[in-house]
Amino acid sequence: MTEGQEAAAQAVETAVEAAGNWARAGRHAGVAGAAIGVVAAGAAAGVAIERLTVGRGMRRRARLALDAAGPYGTLRGTPGAAIAEDGTELYYEVDEPGVETGRPEKDGHPGKSRNGKGGKADRSAKPVRGKEARAAQEAQDGLRKRLSAALGRRATAPTVVFSHGYCLSQDSWHFQRSALRGAVRTVHWDQRSHGRSSRGHGQIDGTEPVTIDLLGRDLKAVLDAAVPEGPIVLVGHSMGGMTVMALADQFPEYVAERVVGVALIGTSAGRLSEVGFGLPSMGVKAFHWLAPGVLKALGWQREIVERGRRATADLFAGLIKRYSFGTPEKVDPGIARFGERLIEATPIDVVAEFFPAFAVHDKTEALVAYDAVPSLVLAGENDLITPADHSRTIAEVLPDAELVCVPGAGHLVMLERPELVNEHLVSLVERAGAAARSSRHARA
Repeated sequence: MTEGQEAAAQAVETAVEAAGNWARAGRHAGVAGAAIGVVAAGAAAGVAIERLTVGRGMRRRARLALDAAGPYGTLRGTPGAAIAEDGTELYYEVDEPGVETGRPEKDGHPGKSRNGKGGKADRSAKPVRGKEARAAQEAQDGLRKRLSAALGRRATAPTVVFSHGYCLSQDSWHFQRSALRGAVRTVHWDQRSHGRSSRGHGQIDGTEPVTIDLLGRDLKAVLDAAVPEGPIVLVGHSMGGMTVMALADQFPEYVAERVVGVALIGTSAGRLSEVGFGLPSMGVKAFHWLAPGVLKALGWQREIVERGRRATADLFAGLIKRYSFGTPEKVDPGIARFGERLIEATPIDVVAEFFPAFAVHDKTEALVAYDAVPSLVLAGENDLITPADHSRTIAEVLPDAELVCVPGAGHLVMLERPELVNEHLVSLVERAGAAARSSRHARA
């Protein structure tokens, strides 16, 4: 048998084993098990075909090289913890203006996180070199200088608080954090059961399911701990944007008193049960019908599923690219790998715990709480998770909002088009800072 034939045989054997792992997990899902079987078969075929042309060792070496080479997700700040209503510890970090807090981690592995996973801050991208790197750095420096000049050292300068999305962590804001670093006070936190935050106590003991309202109360706990006074600009991506809406729904007086600006990026105010995910109409109906049960069953079989995820890593890398980026073929491999690592670090049982909350999410009426402050609504036109039309709907409720729909960009628009997102975010903070000063003068 030739070397190529041996590689092919090994590819098929590994892929079939992976399919078996998924199928065994799926048997506990009843009707949904059939769907898992189909996915498993597709995974087996896809992995086998791909491995016929690219050696397993070569792909593994490529992933390790990307993981070891880049600085993405390594920015660290002053750590802190807020305690949620059910006792869950919510991890956050603060970057103070004019202070270089938390140097980038040298090894990209910050240690064990509180939810039992390896730390999410990694070095999973190859740094850009040459003219492109210099241009990006100069643009970033320009944004910092511009923001520092606009805000100065006034007591009214806002704190910018970033809320990340589903299956991500605070490190997903790497480019925005880098752009604002030193120019304005920022807070970056990990949602419960994500990143370095603890697993949700109410979910571990089964006393409370995850809801968007619960996440809004989590955000309030973080704000009380990390920003006890002064104006606030809230920035939320995807589930983080929904969290920001839930805050307004439950604490409208707080929002009216403290929040001076809001950015809602790649998010939705509701109707997520109608999203098609780029599937044909029959596939959409089947997905929304089967997905909750499938994920719940997979969550019960965490060890088997995680083995399957590792064995089908190549398949999932392709899926992540498709659903994260609008033009994946143009995305730097390091950034794509960074997004992949953020997502794959979320255990399947956490994925299952959070998923049902999106189908019942509806915060359209709560948006009016942000109508009186400067706002930015930004989305990728090719977003398959929270389509751009959902952002247009938000902008209809917030008629004075700056609406930006980015051609060719997908769900992780802040990673795919960081310069554009940074530019609009700095503009928002400038406007919010001016609004905060005006409000202070009016009260005086």
